[in-house]
Amino acid sequence: MKIIFKSISSKFPISTLLLVMLALTNYRCSSKVGIEGIDFEIWKNDRNGCLGLRANDLEKFREVKNEFLGKNNQALIKTFGRPDKVELADRSQTFFIYFIDPSPSCEGQSIEEEPLKAIFRLNAISRVSEITISKLDP
Repeated sequence: MKIIFKSISSKFPISTLLLVMLALTNYRCSSKVGIEGIDFEIWKNDRNGCLGLRANDLEKFREVKNEFLGKNNQALIKTFGRPDKVELADRSQTFFIYFIDPSPSCEGQSIEEEPLKAIFRLNAISRVSEITISKLDP
């Protein structure tokens, strides 16, 4: 074991190895957020809101959205699926956007106004710091 570690540590600094181990631990410890009354499989399968199925859970989502404050980005992905859109902002903030109404990228849909979306603001350590439901972009 010492030989393997010595060989790895000669190629990578110890601090890099520790960061990688911490990242893997963080990913493995993130779990899906369980909320009653919302079918998250629908959210995962309704990419860009093209099917309009996410709107069925909108009122329940409004009631429980603050349950996601403090959760990390991996917990969001495991719960809702990959975000429909990701925007990077200053101060290492990230926005995960899930369209509730059909997005402009949906084929065969005529979009007359900005679609409604759930916007998760993630801070520099990838934790949810704010959740808004809006037609405005972040």
